[in-house]
Amino acid sequence: MKKIAHFLALVPWLVAALAAATGSDAVEKAIRTNGKPFLGEPSFVMQPLADGRGGRDIVTARDGRVLAFHNNTLRESADGGTTWGPSREVGADAGGKLVVNETNGEILFVRADKGYLWKSRDDGRTWSRAAIKISPNRFKQGSPDTVPLAVGAFQPGVTLQFGPHKGRLLVPGRVFGPTGSNDVEWRPYHYNAAMYSDDNGSTWQVSAPFPILGSGEGALAELSDGRILYSSREHMSKNNRFFGWSYDGGELWLEPWESDTLPDGARGTSYGCMGGLIRLPIEGTDVLIYSNLDTVAGKMPEKVGGSTSNGREKITVWASFDGGRTWPVKRLVFSGPSAYSNLGVGRNGTASAGKIFLHFEAGEKHCYEDVRVAAFNLSWLLNGRELRSVLSP
Repeated sequence: MKKIAHFLALVPWLVAALAAATGSDAVEKAIRTNGKPFLGEPSFVMQPLADGRGGRDIVTARDGRVLAFHNNTLRESADGGTTWGPSREVGADAGGKLVVNETNGEILFVRADKGYLWKSRDDGRTWSRAAIKISPNRFKQGSPDTVPLAVGAFQPGVTLQFGPHKGRLLVPGRVFGPTGSNDVEWRPYHYNAAMYSDDNGSTWQVSAPFPILGSGEGALAELSDGRILYSSREHMSKNNRFFGWSYDGGELWLEPWESDTLPDGARGTSYGCMGGLIRLPIEGTDVLIYSNLDTVAGKMPEKVGGSTSNGREKITVWASFDGGRTWPVKRLVFSGPSAYSNLGVGRNGTASAGKIFLHFEAGEKHCYEDVRVAAFNLSWLLNGRELRSVLSP
């Protein structure tokens, strides 16, 4: 009887272990079958594209050309990030946040604080300006005539691909509290949010707040089950990165938690840093890539309201193979001074297929010397490790 009781006690553990193993098998099969372009021989190339600060927008047009933006200009690569064309202007007052409309192929450069956007219908070759309408959230914040939604230092937006809101455009943003001030005393009133459009970008609605005050400069990614993961910088405490979920297409953000793995900028300071988050387009699984700084440098201010030593260096990328629950893989991209970053990904059937793009600030003496792009594949990120060895057991 004791042996039977002992066996029965092990049944739940055995069932869980079998389910996990089966899940790992399914993930490995999906990546090897549908993610072949991201595997193969390791590939990595990096080069500077612009002087000064930036690292905030890189997207891939539907024809596979990679577009890296810097202020109101862009440079493009037709060979998956190996070479880049000259800088050219989008528009004199262009700016804000990029989102590629996967429904009709348009690329939108949304200026949420001013109520207009620049739009390209030919994969970024030409652009035209159009007015848009942005409605505030229930706190009467986020529209140009209230406290506007700041969207500049964020990961590009997404077009939802799954669930009842398929086709919705969703862009992350930040409300600078009731005054719009970034002064230290007002940072506890800041919060992340998003804005969404169901009519291809003509009208937008600002979402409810991300449920962590003091947050800003975030990124979001849609998982294959329709949930949306929000990654958020936080400006007040010495923490790792904060995350939260939306189950309704980005209208409401719930269940915030602090990652036990991923840093929010230099770990020695509370100030955080903009980082990227993107889902790789591999059918049948949710492979996520995250970018930020991996350093214990920096220090807290000596007095309340004092300046921080940000210690920004060592830009790094992480990979999750289970929708963000665990992050078993990371690799250093650049060991020197580095700061803001965002991520892009190539398109199957084009010259950009299988490539991951890291657009980031860096330099040899300080982190704001230039803006660079690193193009690499998943094999490079694995750094010689077998895919099976990094999947959740």
